[in-house]
Amino acid sequence: MKDCKRLIAGFNVTGQQVSSCGGHPLKGSLASLGAEACRRGADQIWVRDGSQDDEEHENVIGQIKELAKEADEPIFAGGRIKRLEDVKKYLYAGASAVFLDAAIPENVDLISEAAGRFGPEKIYVMVPDENWVRRAPEYARLGASGIMVPWEGSEKSGKEEHLLEEIRKLPPEGEQPFNWILLSLGLKPAGTPALAAALKEPEISAVVLNPANLDTEDFMELKQHLKGCGIPVDTFESSLEWADFKTNSDGLVPAIVQDYKTSQVLMMAYMNEQAFEDTLRTGRMHYYSRSRKSQWLKGETSGHFQYVKSLKIDCDRDTILAVVHQIGPACHTGNTSCFFTTLAEKDYRQTNPLKVFEDVYQVILDRKEHPKEGSYTNYLFDKGIDKILKKVGEEATEIVIAAKNPNPEEVKYEIADFLYHMMVLMAQKGISWEEITKELADR
Repeated sequence: MKDCKRLIAGFNVTGQQVSSCGGHPLKGSLASLGAEACRRGADQIWVRDGSQDDEEHENVIGQIKELAKEADEPIFAGGRIKRLEDVKKYLYAGASAVFLDAAIPENVDLISEAAGRFGPEKIYVMVPDENWVRRAPEYARLGASGIMVPWEGSEKSGKEEHLLEEIRKLPPEGEQPFNWILLSLGLKPAGTPALAAALKEPEISAVVLNPANLDTEDFMELKQHLKGCGIPVDTFESSLEWADFKTNSDGLVPAIVQDYKTSQVLMMAYMNEQAFEDTLRTGRMHYYSRSRKSQWLKGETSGHFQYVKSLKIDCDRDTILAVVHQIGPACHTGNTSCFFTTLAEKDYRQTNPLKVFEDVYQVILDRKEHPKEGSYTNYLFDKGIDKILKKVGEEATEIVIAAKNPNPEEVKYEIADFLYHMMVLMAQKGISWEEITKELADR
């Protein structure tokens, strides 16, 4: 997505109520709405914390954590920042970057400290209107990497052109580009001309949009409009033409479908050229039904859509591998995968690292939920967090001692012990392997 203009789904959260960044109330949780926006093509998520007290604030932090579990895309968060600890809370909840409100003097004072502590790329400034644009060099010197500024997107308003003129006048700050993000544009193709005009400005890197109704509004659709206006946006572009594929006698190519998280093979179906083009255009898997002799969108009737993560072609160019985010079961029988009937199987030891970690972790969680007499895992849970932490510390020390010896076998044994106790700690604190691997991937 390098050099592409980003479309960001914007949400306000006050207590349990979630609304679009334009204030339109939405039905559903922040996690479900944000994840759906990303599946429909949003590149990032913007969350403004509108909490009025500490209890509401903690509730919003919890909602951001849930959002980070559901959505793969980066999150911008901010809105209730009084001290550096609040910046850390948003980042630790799963936000990739935090925005500080320039209208609050204490927030401006925090820019330098926050940028020094967490890195400039994680700190943005939100300004009230276009009149604050000329202060951008000051924020850049303090360490902020970008500014978020309100934008109505009205072709009749003079404010928008004034804003762009002010941005154009600014001197370049250092060697790193300063990112400008426009807030609150409507997520409708009708607004494309004003939106395209703004995104053609080299300084503008992204826009925050109002997803008022994700059942009828689609970021991928808007991206296609912007693409037609010559705006570089992140869409699916095939490196090969359909004519480069080796089709069967009916002009079809089989597609193997795989889950992007588990790598489980979900199903196999056929694609013709139209299905392939529709898949690229919408980001959702389309196929050709040989029995009905018609096109079909997976999930159109069931809601079990398949959102594309990647499409690959094999060495003979006659089979497509689609890696997808599957909603619900892939099989019409209700099974997760169509491949659920075992014909023949040999016992074998599972050595896929993440699968092993996940399997052991699930056993630990089961012990926590269903205690078993004589279980060492239950002994640790019964003794509580202090005992678990003591064992984690002891096992870490054992690794250090073992590493001083020339035989690596002892190190492997001690690392395995440490990982087990670490997983007990993860279960105690409610942290999953998915969260850990996502944190590592973000780094």
